[in-house]
Amino acid sequence: MPSMVGFSVAGVAVRPRAQLSAASSSGFLAVAARPGVVRRSARTTGVMEMGIKVAVVGGGPAGACAAETLAAAGVDVTLFERKMDNAKPCGGAIPLCMVGEFDLPESIIDRKVRKMKMISPSNREVDIGQTLKPNEYIGMVRREVLDAYLRDRAVELGAKAVNGLVTSIDLPPKGSDQPYTINYSDYEASTSGDNNARSAQFDVIIGADGANSRVAKAMDAGDYQYAIAFQERMRIPEDKMKFYEELAEMYVGDDVSPDFYAWVFPKYDHVAVGTGTVVDRPSIKKYQAAIRERAAAKLAGGKIIRVEAHPIPEHPRPRRVVDRMMLVGDAAGYVTKCSGEGIYFAAKSGRMAAESLLQITDNGEKLPTEKAIKNSYIKDWDRKYWATYKVLDVLQSVFYTNNVAREAFVELCGDEYVQKVTFDSYLYKTVTKGSPVDDIKLLFATAGSFLRANAFAPADVNKF
Repeated sequence: MPSMVGFSVAGVAVRPRAQLSAASSSGFLAVAARPGVVRRSARTTGVMEMGIKVAVVGGGPAGACAAETLAAAGVDVTLFERKMDNAKPCGGAIPLCMVGEFDLPESIIDRKVRKMKMISPSNREVDIGQTLKPNEYIGMVRREVLDAYLRDRAVELGAKAVNGLVTSIDLPPKGSDQPYTINYSDYEASTSGDNNARSAQFDVIIGADGANSRVAKAMDAGDYQYAIAFQERMRIPEDKMKFYEELAEMYVGDDVSPDFYAWVFPKYDHVAVGTGTVVDRPSIKKYQAAIRERAAAKLAGGKIIRVEAHPIPEHPRPRRVVDRMMLVGDAAGYVTKCSGEGIYFAAKSGRMAAESLLQITDNGEKLPTEKAIKNSYIKDWDRKYWATYKVLDVLQSVFYTNNVAREAFVELCGDEYVQKVTFDSYLYKTVTKGSPVDDIKLLFATAGSFLRANAFAPADVNKF
């Protein structure tokens, strides 16, 4: 591969984007009549003369892992990302299985969390983590570091990275074999003073561009409920940072969120303090102020170094595949309720979508059909993860509805059996089957926790 001059984002090397080329080696032919437009070479029915061309819109974990998988198989893939140093407001927790499955180096993991505190509405603290084995942990990453690393790896394998904003997508007649045209603003051209309007044609589009996905809008994927996540990064005194060395905190209560939780998660040299809500998005700053107040003693002397906010989907979109366009990650709605986890599922969905595309196109030699994509990618995804999403959906509806339920939830988190099942499910991404006897005991324990919680849970202030 040609050598590239590197630069760094938060200590991780990132290569400059590869240019969209008009050279025949890339499979694009320039169209003189319309500067900035590149057009596909001639095609034959069904089978591609030069192989399919895939656009991945969005360069987070979902898009980067999709591009990496396709590039590794020799498919012509272009990755569009509007903000190469993007720092999404995200707790940044990744499960242990992701480190091995996606071959992540320890150098991009800021902290290995082995202890957690669950803090109830009445400020009762429960320590969890005693069931973890010595080699088990929850990884804490900064998104600008993780995302840059994954994009960099895709580029090394041959993906072309474009620093630009996709502005619109021109669709071919549904069911035809004609290409899609992606119109975008090339940010690198903007810095040089050139006209930055560009267009390029592709056979397949993978939308990995988040909750406000332009790809989803173009394919009429349907709306969904979304949360607003708000996060402040705070640099706190060294002695207080030491407290969070291997510790993460989760706060529940209708003061910090009427339907979710708030968090204090450790990063490399600071902590991330945030919260989220679906039902009361306009009041997100009020809830953020409340988590700062709840954790004030532990954050005393801290300085806010960055403020971030972003929409987070609450359930899958009604349509995740339309013709030869498919959605992955947040664009598809793959964030779990209760935990709000999305990084692993984003990366996994990008990889699974790309793997299914390789399978149904004979490694990029023929056009896929909507039916084939649904019968591979969508069916495989739903078969593997439907139960996980459903269980967490039920847990959120039971335990995040009022302060009595939240108090009971925190008390239950102190149970060793609950911790083992919860951590095993989270770390290894499987719904762990428990012991029938222990499950019955847990049922009675849950009832007891609700009864006790009625005695000291603070009254709900925010009711929805």
